[in-house]
Order: sequence, then structure tokens, then C-alpha cells
Amino acid sequence: MTTSPNLAAAERPARPRMSARNRLLFFLTAWLIVLMPFLFWWNTWFGRQLSNRQLNEYLQDVKKPRHIQHALVQIGERMGRHDNSGTRWYPDVVRLSSYPVEEVRNTDAWVMGQDTSGAGFHQALLKMLDDSSLMVRGNAALSLVRFGDASGRPQIIALLAPAKVMASSPGKIVDTSTIGTAVHQNGVIAKIENGGQTTEMRSPISGRLRELSVKRGQTVNAGNELATVDPGIDQIWEALRALYLIGQPEDIPAVQAYERELPDIPDHVRQQAIETEKAIRSREK
Repeated sequence: MTTSPNLAAAERPARPRMSARNRLLFFLTAWLIVLMPFLFWWNTWFGRQLSNRQLNEYLQDVKKPRHIQHALVQIGERMGRHDNSGTRWYPDVVRLSSYPVEEVRNTDAWVMGQDTSGAGFHQALLKMLDDSSLMVRGNAALSLVRFGDASGRPQIIALLAPAKVMASSPGKIVDTSTIGTAVHQNGVIAKIENGGQTTEMRSPISGRLRELSVKRGQTVNAGNELATVDPGIDQIWEALRALYLIGQPEDIPAVQAYERELPDIPDHVRQQAIETEKAIRSREK
């Protein structure tokens, strides 16, 4: 016996419909899922243009160091466009060279290299060569090259060398990163537990974890070496470009380390190393 389509449809139970309230909650949740990542990106993206009023506010926002960084990046971009409207904030740029947050000082060192006519920039950068942060010292040295000042050459050489991660306190290793992992500056390399307190040991540079000197469960003392991190490509590239201009014969071994064909070294970096060595040797003549 054949059942008519209309009868079959009538026999099927009607699907319960979503209430208007539930539909509203569903669409609101979906909207938030899309909106929240955008808002996070919008608030952390340094490319977002700031008005002069916002620049003033951000430069003084001690509760949000990323706001200060954002303002500094915007000032640096104005410098790059030879836009003199940014000069009103040059005293703030000099002031921030000793700011307690490392990331702010790091950005500040880069910004001061964008305008060699900035009042006080040269002297501030020279002082930053003694900063506690390897990256701040390196960025200050790179910016000084733009001033025709080779005072930071040792700090630039240091940018080509692997960075050591040392234990800041005694205790037991309870966690480590994995060899070969790409790490960001201040990324966690290992965790040390002592008396119920856990201390995170972080990388001073961005790069790749080359070697671990410890393993989980091992006890270490303050000052023990934990790991070695190879510098990132951008860091190597900028250091080689600077040494092209100010490198000395004794720097050649550090440069030659990047002339070999290695899987982690792009060809443009290898070529820059070759050209940098040539430039250094040409100055010997």
C-alpha cells in the first residue's frame, strides 16, 4: 500500500521551533565569537592610527605599556615619513629610554634611530648600551649606526650569538620547552619550583631553542645554564646589515657563521653575510 506524501507529512511530528529569546541568544553568542577576536586585534595592533590627542594619552598611560608602545610606533612612522608633527613628543621619547618596562625601552630604542636630528636621541641611545636587556642594547646599537656611531659594535656582534638562559633561583625543573621550538622574546623556556613557588625562566630573545642543558626533575642552582636559544632571522639580518657599515676584521668569524648553507638560514641572509664580509675586508685595504 502506498502512503500519500501529504499523509506522511502529516504523520511526522512537527519540529519544535526555537523561541525568539533563544534565537536572540544564539545570534548574540555568534556575534560575540566574531567580535571579540577583532576587538583584541584592534586594541593590540600598532598599525591603528592614533590622533594627536590619543598619542598624548597613550604616552602617559602607565597602566598599559602596550599603549605607550603603540604611541611610540606611530611617532616612529611619522619620522619615517619625515612628518615633523611628531617632534612635539621627542622629549617623551627621550624620557621613555629609561622606562621600567623592557618592551617599551626596546621600541623606544628603535624609534630614536628613525630621526638622527632628534634632540637628545644620540645621548639617550649611548646610555642604553648599558641596559640590562640584551635586545634593548642591541636595538640601541643598531640605531646608533644611523648616527654614524659605531660605539655599539660589541652589542651588535652579540646579536649574532646564541643567547643563554640561566636559572635565576635554585629549585627543581618541573617543565621545559622542546628543542627546536620557535620562541618569542620573553617566551617561557623552563619552570623552576622551590618551596611551592614556581619561577618561569624566559628567553631574552626571539629565535629557536637549540639546546636544553637540564631535564624535568633535575635540581639546579641559581646561575646554572638551562638552555641555549639561536637568534631569529630578523635579528641576524639587521646585525649583518649594520656590520656591513661598521664591522671590523675581528668580527669576520661571527659573520662567516651565517655564510654556510644551513636549513634554518634563508638565502638572503647568507648572501648578506657574504656581502658583509666583503665590505669588512675592503676596509682593511
